[in-house]
Amino acid sequence: MTLRQPAPSGPVGLSAVSNLEKRGGYTPRRQREQRAYRLIVVGGVAGAVGVVSLVLAVVGAIGSTIPIVALIVAVICAVLFRRMVSPQ
Repeated sequence: MTLRQPAPSGPVGLSAVSNLEKRGGYTPRRQREQRAYRLIVVGGVAGAVGVVSLVLAVVGAIGSTIPIVALIVAVICAVLFRRMVSPQ
């Protein structure tokens, strides 16, 4: 005599299928444009702050920490922007 397991009450595997994304890793165009714009604005402001504060640091009015950090932020924004707009 063999014992049978009861049949599942719903469709098999439906819960696993419902968790699928429409497209993996897809970011809408508007969101990409906004991110690129923010990178340009932040990078430009950081570059301007870096240059002005670098001149002030050379003159001796302020320390050298602010220009270094601002220029690093500007370079990071530039690299991220280039990576975003380059063809893949």
